Amino acid sequence: MTTGARPLGRRERNKQAKLDRITEAAAALFARHGVDDVTTQQIADAADIGAGTLFLYIRNKGELLLLVQNAHYAEALAEGERAATAVEGTLDAIVALLRPVVACNRAQVDNGRTYLREMVFGDPAEPQHARALSIVAQTQEAVAGLLARTSSVGATEAAALAQVVSAVMFVEMASSPEPDVDVVTDRVRRQIGVVLGLRG
Repeated sequence: MTTGARPLGRRERNKQAKLDRITEAAAALFARHGVDDVTTQQIADAADIGAGTLFLYIRNKGELLLLVQNAHYAEALAEGERAATAVEGTLDAIVALLRPVVACNRAQVDNGRTYLREMVFGDPAEPQHARALSIVAQTQEAVAGLLARTSSVGATEAAALAQVVSAVMFVEMASSPEPDVDVVTDRVRRQIGVVLGLRG
């Protein structure tokens, strides 16, 4: 006898549909205007719900930005992992991994920088904040895996270096208003090269 996930009831389906509408409305408005210039009332109107209903799903705009951006960052990391498998050298492989994450962050620079701020200073008990930190941990694990695959460092050192590499990228993205993906990626590459003692 096979067991599968129990189908969602009508109430759960309605809640999920409403959350999907909220997420889609917020994503479109944030992309068009930037998170700072969008109000929760505009999001509620675009999602065709009342403002009070919106706050049953999210507590504030920062939490909603995390919800919207987490999916994009997870996709970018998966893209980077695929790209890195085809690259031999350590520095080149790490940059191939990180470039899609940088591109995701630069898609709307202010949103990207606000997302990183929410990630660092947001409420750690909030599920979307925890998901964002999980993506950071996955990024570090992927970098550590590349270091173990392409260099002679052991697992413990690779994990420590991966934290530094991740910090370099996130600080550069958070501090720079530069919209050009190649410029930001090149800055990250240079800093990582110095940290890891690599050139190329």
